[in-house]
Amino acid sequence: MSDRRLPNTDNARIVALRSAVEKAVDTDYQELSLSIAVLEEAKSILSHFERLSARYQQLCDIEEKVGRSFSRTTDKACMYVSHFIQVLYLCVVRAEIREEQLDFYGLGECNMAVPDLSSCELLLEWGEKIISGEYERIAHNGVPIYNPSIARVNVLFELFKEGYQTQKLHHKATDNVLQEMVAMRKKVDEIILEIWEEVEMHNIDLPPDKQLARNREYGIVYY
Repeated sequence: MSDRRLPNTDNARIVALRSAVEKAVDTDYQELSLSIAVLEEAKSILSHFERLSARYQQLCDIEEKVGRSFSRTTDKACMYVSHFIQVLYLCVVRAEIREEQLDFYGLGECNMAVPDLSSCELLLEWGEKIISGEYERIAHNGVPIYNPSIARVNVLFELFKEGYQTQKLHHKATDNVLQEMVAMRKKVDEIILEIWEEVEMHNIDLPPDKQLARNREYGIVYY
């Protein structure tokens, strides 16, 4: 008998299991190549795994859609935070703001360079510092910076923070279902293997060509 090729993707698992179940359902009891107990278990596992797979795909699609919107929000927030810092430095160069006041923003040791904003975590960190720093400097009788104003920066930064939390929630939901999928795959693989073992054993006395044909009807894939 040729070597079998067990499915290695979720779609292939569903196809293999559905093929066996549909073949068994359409076959008279006396001609079944697998036991009723295994068939009933296969039906239950297939139903559960199909629902789980559909749910996972739905969550992936939602996360991708939300991710595209979040990416635009992130880019805009990053641009405004970066622009504000550059304007702040220009104010220092023009002696409109004292250099030591950069400490309000956590920028005192940055050598007049824009900090790394390449990740969401860094953008969150520096966005908070810049906004609170500007309000603190103003509270010390500083003249507000305009173009962009800190109010405008804050609006875009808050949208980014809201999007970041939403993205994390979507990712967590997707990851939770993925973990269920990973755990469920073992059960699916086990029932597929059990079906294939029973089918091959049931058809073992048939001529080789008929064996292969009959086994393939139950979804068995050979090299």
